[in-house]
Amino acid sequence: MSILKIILIIIGLLIVVLLLVAAFVKKSYTVEREIIINKPKQEVFDYIKFLKNQDNFSKWATMDPNMKKDYQGVDGMVGFVSSWDSENKNVGKGEQTIKKISEGERIDFDLHFIKPFDGLANAYMSTVSVSENKTKVKWFFSSEMKYPMNIFLLFMNMEEMIGKDLEIGLNNLKNILEK
Repeated sequence: MSILKIILIIIGLLIVVLLLVAAFVKKSYTVEREIIINKPKQEVFDYIKFLKNQDNFSKWATMDPNMKKDYQGVDGMVGFVSSWDSENKNVGKGEQTIKKISEGERIDFDLHFIKPFDGLANAYMSTVSVSENKTKVKWFFSSEMKYPMNIFLLFMNMEEMIGKDLEIGLNNLKNILEK
């Protein structure tokens, strides 16, 4: 048996093992972070329900000041779409759509990532009154990786990666609203 044949068999076996492992690895992940903002709940909600305001606090929006942005619909209303396109591979291309608004409580988004990879995610931001002038804001993100790409979830800590970005965004939001 030639060396090339042995190498090809080993590579083939490695691929089969990886595909088998991927069949048993979770496909979905969720990440959430929260912060207390020293402002009344309605004031906080009235700010976060506008997707354009994410340009002021979201870490991802600040990563590329030259990012192309496009908007469709009425901001702060169900159906509004915010699209972005960046040459920065950490930002990429995609769109975010407001799917549901529970006035004063929660705003749900659908995210469609186009580049550098195609993917879908669900996200929401919610507000809960802690006291008259304190509001807990939660930012939630949920997605999945399809088989066999889900094997990467063994090597990527999405909780840490995305969680860190959500924390930065929430801290930015707190600084803006508490000025």
